[in-house]
Amino acid sequence: MEQNRVRIIDGLRGFSLVGILMANMLIFQYGIWGSQEMDLYALPDYEMTVFKLVKLFVEGSFMPIFTFMFGFSMIKMQQSLAAKGLRQKRYLARRFLMLIGLGLLHSYFLWEGDILGFYGMMGFFLLLFMNRKPKTLLVWGIVLLCLISLMGLIPDDPNDPDPASITDSARMEAYVVKTMTVYGTGTYAEIVHHRSSEDPLGLPEYMIVVLLLITPLMSAPMFLFGMYAAKRRWFEKPEEERTSYLRNMLIFLPTGLLLKAVHVYLPGTWWSGVGEISGGTILAIGYIFAFVWFFSRSTESTWLPRFQAVGKLSLTNYLLQTVICTTIFYGYGLGWFGKIGVLAGCGLAIVIYVGQLFISPLYLKRFRYGPVERLLRMWTNFSFSGKTKQPPEKPISA
Repeated sequence: MEQNRVRIIDGLRGFSLVGILMANMLIFQYGIWGSQEMDLYALPDYEMTVFKLVKLFVEGSFMPIFTFMFGFSMIKMQQSLAAKGLRQKRYLARRFLMLIGLGLLHSYFLWEGDILGFYGMMGFFLLLFMNRKPKTLLVWGIVLLCLISLMGLIPDDPNDPDPASITDSARMEAYVVKTMTVYGTGTYAEIVHHRSSEDPLGLPEYMIVVLLLITPLMSAPMFLFGMYAAKRRWFEKPEEERTSYLRNMLIFLPTGLLLKAVHVYLPGTWWSGVGEISGGTILAIGYIFAFVWFFSRSTESTWLPRFQAVGKLSLTNYLLQTVICTTIFYGYGLGWFGKIGVLAGCGLAIVIYVGQLFISPLYLKRFRYGPVERLLRMWTNFSFSGKTKQPPEKPISA
């Protein structure tokens, strides 16, 4: 049972990567801002149908699973360090600093859609909640989710006559059009320069500061829910709790899909923004319960170990997805940027992920950790072996 519990936790992390890759495929193909301005690519109707399905079932609902597992793993790591008598915040702080460093390198040299740096910064924010009671974490998570969902009550008006709005739209369109050319045909140096120097928003500095302060609150609920789940010992008796998993799955899955469907198919309605924000989180929780319910049977699954292997190598696999996709789509590689379409992009994402499902277990037969995971462990534990050092034993008084 213990082995099955560990597999399910790692498996969830690995499962999240298939949705993350499929959602990121839109950014790899069209750019981080171009993926929100799909009208500029003049896609046929069937492509727009696939695009809406990705928005409904995938985008905004798989990254929260990874976020949930980050909070969950943070508490498990804290508990492990505490059991060894080590200073928890020191080890966690080093881990978060390493994530920030990896994120900065990833976003500058490879791709603007990085999440590692953000997760590292969120880690320091979550230290404020690390020693809180489970009920406190749950209440904070629910309150923050309600507050950020209310931000969606302000609908976007596509017919806004405000000159500033028209200027912003023109600026964004010019940026997306330039990105099509640079990313599709440019050299590595030209793409890096475009990514680091062009500004599609033109916001004043104070607005950027405000956005940086608000952003952590937008994703905080799932971090807190993950911490709550770890403290409440979720998934420790998967075979015994299958009924509750099924019940929660049947509640959260349809609720999340309904809320997201309002935003995808009825944009501009007064509460469609609420559906986008809250629906993504609720659907992610539904996916978590669905995955755990499906793989919590006592019988051995041939696929769970593969999801587990991808999850154990999650950082390496995540960065490898970037290397593969930027090489395929950017000008210094095959130059397929904006050319193959959303449907083919989804197929490509599945092919890449299935490859990781089969290669990751083979890798783990020879190595215990992925290369990036090993570097993270070495830095976190200040040890070449990657293992935590046992604190010196206190002398026994006479």
